[in-house]
Amino acid sequence: MPELKLELGNFYVKDIVFGEETSYKDGLLTVNKEEALKVVFEDEHITEADLVIVKPGDEVRIMPVKEAIEPRHRVGGGPVFPGVTGDLMQAGNGRTHCLKDCSVLVVGKHWGGFQDGLIDMSGEGAKYTLFSQFINICLVADTDEEFEKREQQKKNHALRWAGMRLSEYLGSCVADMEPETLDTYELAPVTKRSEEVNKLPSVVLVLQPQSQMEELGYNDLNYGWDCNRMVPTFMHPNEVLDGAMISGSFMPCSSKWSTYDFQNYQMIRRLYAEHGKTLNFLGVIMSNLNVALEQKQRAALFVAQMAKSLGADSAIVAEEGYGNPDADFIACVVALEDAGVKTVGLTNECTGRDGMSQPLVTLDVKADAIVSCGNVSELIKLPPMKTVVGELEALARDGLSGGWSTDEVLGSSVKEDGSIVMENNAMFCGDRVTGWSTKTMSEY
Repeated sequence: MPELKLELGNFYVKDIVFGEETSYKDGLLTVNKEEALKVVFEDEHITEADLVIVKPGDEVRIMPVKEAIEPRHRVGGGPVFPGVTGDLMQAGNGRTHCLKDCSVLVVGKHWGGFQDGLIDMSGEGAKYTLFSQFINICLVADTDEEFEKREQQKKNHALRWAGMRLSEYLGSCVADMEPETLDTYELAPVTKRSEEVNKLPSVVLVLQPQSQMEELGYNDLNYGWDCNRMVPTFMHPNEVLDGAMISGSFMPCSSKWSTYDFQNYQMIRRLYAEHGKTLNFLGVIMSNLNVALEQKQRAALFVAQMAKSLGADSAIVAEEGYGNPDADFIACVVALEDAGVKTVGLTNECTGRDGMSQPLVTLDVKADAIVSCGNVSELIKLPPMKTVVGELEALARDGLSGGWSTDEVLGSSVKEDGSIVMENNAMFCGDRVTGWSTKTMSEY
């Protein structure tokens, strides 16, 4: 097989409206709502569904958000998400067309789970999440009650898969068009790079997607394979950018990586931009997060061995989550340092509402270069919004990360006037461990 060459063709969406035919022209995405909902209802367990368009600056609060996906189309045939929405095939090669500056948001209609979050499209809350800057097509849907009671993870499966089918349907409208811009991603095999590239400091990116739930169905997926079943695996970065990885995370919401994050993983793009200039980007070690201590240690040893065998001078380790996963994160950093690989960590932290708690569950003196992407327990106060898409009451149920029904001091998360007090935990993908942020250091 020749080396992977990925072309991402970009179409920049400036507005979205409903109309007679799903089409794209001059920045306007028109959506046939009836056709789009037929794609959603292909799953018999989905009983209610609607599509709502929200735009930056709208006085709209979206809750509970389960997933975000960039609409795409694989040119030449095949699913956008191999092994998930269609047969297995090699991702990261060929051309994929992308509708930029927009996303499909999967929103629960009557129930929010531990991993679900909030997005404000304007006001104070908008700065906490990237998706407030996009034009979003909200799929507001629910499943049948008995199915929901028995199979919470399959309920999430039903809604998230519907979102992926919808994103493929929307992306198909640019199938035969010439993109406005074209991004090309190509790396020579590690052992066949030029002398000039090999002289540069080499770096490997270690990703730790959520996979610590032993019960399958709550974890991220790699080509449709539950990451709980994985051992650390060397991947081409193109595969991550091109649909091989999807979100299934049962992680507190500000910490999670949506499918959109995998599709646009900014740290991968940044490393590509520096490749051949300031560094030699070796590729991605896709690791995992585990339950038992021995499993965590085994994964860390695998990662360190791979990095050393690849000839890595340095590594970046990015963790999805906090708490129990901190043990995997720190173990991986320490193992890499012990192997002589200089390592930087990317993670959020949980310092408590007063900022006085230990930021990570476990620490080590060798983990001396960590970038904090936010504090999950920081209290956030948000004013009411004119419109709620979904169900705001989901935030006031015990069990949803960052929200609560009662608190001796603060009362319920949701106030009578629609204002909110919550932990950053509940902000949808708010901590941006994937390499981008809507906040600045001055705010920390």
